[in-house]
This record gives sequence, structure tokens and C-alpha cells, in this order.
Amino acid sequence: MVSLQEQLLKAGLVDKNKVKQANHDKSKQKKVERRTGTESVDEVRLAAAETQRKNAERARDLNAQRDAAATQKAIVAQIAQMVQKNRQGKGNGDIAYNFTHGSKIERMYVSAAVQGHLMAGRLVIVCLAGVTELVPRVIADKIAERDASLVVRVNKKAATEPEADDPYAAFQIPDDLMW
Repeated sequence: MVSLQEQLLKAGLVDKNKVKQANHDKSKQKKVERRTGTESVDEVRLAAAETQRKNAERARDLNAQRDAAATQKAIVAQIAQMVQKNRQGKGNGDIAYNFTHGSKIERMYVSAAVQGHLMAGRLVIVCLAGVTELVPRVIADKIAERDASLVVRVNKKAATEPEADDPYAAFQIPDDLMW
């Protein structure tokens, strides 16, 4: 089999210089194709690496969100367990004890002893899942460390002695004063 170039040379349609030039151009074009081929392979490899990096980053973000949700769920379970174990009875309440929860004023009926403990700060009101419970101050402090929004009311311990620079120190408030 004779190539087309040889047939054209025998027929006299082309000369040797044109054949050399055509071969040279053809080899140049092959070199360029090889380079662009390797460049496209590099581009594909870089694109694949970038996609893999993005997928790994997205997976890390999803894992972090899952971990945060699991941690929050564990904290809620701890708080619920603390409230369940340490809740105090309200007594056979006939005294209305008013407190603010958010922007609402709510009322709880308690006994006189429980009212005294609430006012002294020994008991604290905690609202968990819409239910108000009474817990000791120590437990309320632990709950506040985990989620302060659940602790509704904390009375400070009443000072038995007035401050030295109190201008109303001479005027004592009667114990039987009801608001």
C-alpha cells in the first residue's frame, strides 16, 4: 500500500518541500494535542480533587451539626432528670404566689411554708416543657449552667441586716405586710 503523499509525489502534484512542510505541521499539531490532552487531564484531576474536598467539608459540617444536636438532646435529658429527681411539692396551696415567666405574669398556689422558702431563695421555680416545678437552689444553679432560660424565678437571699448607708434603715417593713 502506498500512502497518499507518495502517490501525489509520483503524479507530480506536490513537491518534496510541501510534503516536508505538511509533515512538520502535522507533528506540531500532534504535540499541541498531547499538551492540551495532558492539560485537560490535569483539569479533570483538579476538578475531581476540588469536588472531593467540597464533599469532605460538607460531611464535616453535617457531622458537626449532628454532634451539636446530640449534645443538646443530652443536656435536655440531664435537665429533665434533675428536675424529676429533685422537684419539691407545692403543698396544699391556698396562697397565690405570682411570678413572671417571659412577658407573662403567672400564678402558682403554694403553702405558707413553701412561700417562705421561695421568698428566702431556698426554692426556685423552673419551667420545663410548659410545666412549672419547684427545685432547690443548688439544683437550679446546675440547671442554669446548662440552660438559663429554664430557670424562671430566683430570689436572692434576704439580708437580715440593713446596709450602713441605707437612708431607710430606720423605717422597718412589718412582717405581716401583704402585697
